[in-house]
Amino acid sequence: MTDENAEPVTEPASSFDHRKARQTVLVLAFAQALSMTGASIVMLVTALAGAYLAPDPRLATLPLAVQFVATMLTTFPAALWMKRAGRRLGFTFGQFVGIGGGSIGCYALLQGSFALLIVSAILLGAHNAFWGYYRFAAAEAAPPDKRAKAISLVMAGGIFSAVFGPELAKATRDLFSPVVFAGCYAAIAALSAFTVCLIQTAALTKPIQVPVSDETVERPLSEVMRQPKFIVAAISAMVGYGVMILVMSATPLSMVDCGFAFEDAAFVIQWHALAMFGPSFFTGSLIKKFGAVRIVLVGVVLNVGSMASNLAGIELINFWLGLVALGLGWNFMFIGGTALLTETYRQSEQEKTQAANDFLVFATISVATFSSGALQNGFGWVAVNGAMVLPLTVALCAVLWLTVQQRQAAS
Repeated sequence: MTDENAEPVTEPASSFDHRKARQTVLVLAFAQALSMTGASIVMLVTALAGAYLAPDPRLATLPLAVQFVATMLTTFPAALWMKRAGRRLGFTFGQFVGIGGGSIGCYALLQGSFALLIVSAILLGAHNAFWGYYRFAAAEAAPPDKRAKAISLVMAGGIFSAVFGPELAKATRDLFSPVVFAGCYAAIAALSAFTVCLIQTAALTKPIQVPVSDETVERPLSEVMRQPKFIVAAISAMVGYGVMILVMSATPLSMVDCGFAFEDAAFVIQWHALAMFGPSFFTGSLIKKFGAVRIVLVGVVLNVGSMASNLAGIELINFWLGLVALGLGWNFMFIGGTALLTETYRQSEQEKTQAANDFLVFATISVATFSSGALQNGFGWVAVNGAMVLPLTVALCAVLWLTVQQRQAAS
């Protein structure tokens, strides 16, 4: 009998149960949709809730920064534990942590406690680390030639969050009136509870054991991380996510400072989220046709366009165009980087390699989130967007470097 906790390996495409693979991807896409809905609520209201409770306005985005630090610190433990306990148990536990985080966040606002809001952020960050592996679970369930598409389709679940996240935030904002935003955190807890039930229906693949060979022996993590593909994959995900968080976190604060209403900020964030996940229906096909490296390059260009729109003015159209381009840039850079990452490890190395990548990504996000509030409050919207220049330049150089490496290897 197959051991569910045994080391997973790559199966030939012909041996895959395509019906179960499709079922797995579908369930994970729905789970991603619910988890991202909660995440979109967090991104929309946490900075505003932090500004409401923080003793210093410069600490408004501290809860978000703490959340991403918690995600960063949980990536390795979550990956290694799921290697032993299995994906289903890990994903279920992560959602229970989300229930706790949402409940404490609600209570924090009812009590007016910034410290409890930080505790909520820690739990929600740990919660994010677990469901962040949905995309890898989908890749594991799919044949090798379908992995990019599986990753892309799971990420497409975020379209649901783009539509319903801001609407749910607006609907629950005054649920515990006169205390604003407490209901939003209650909604996050409810979404996590529903996802617990959904995960139990997932047809997660059962890994099998194979004889040890040169292709299955586990290499040191340092050796895996020295590969040019890993370096570019990690940089792409780090920069794509980092600049997105940097600008998006500051957007509600900047729009309120410019005299826009909360509903205007929700509208912009909603379109931003649609741009983040809408292309996911075809990003996988584009990666298969043009290659992950070229898709990442397009993502860099889109982020430059976002910066240009944001710096061109402070009208609603500037915020809208800038955040739409930012979302598209994130999609191409993050999904392209994830697809490239799956080419860098053997099955025996997948958990630690995925964890290393996500650790680096969330370390970047943590810095970007805290920097976002400090830059916005200290120097303004122009400084926030100007901070995109260096990381995007690094990503561009990394992509060009890998392109040269691949051409030299082919010649």
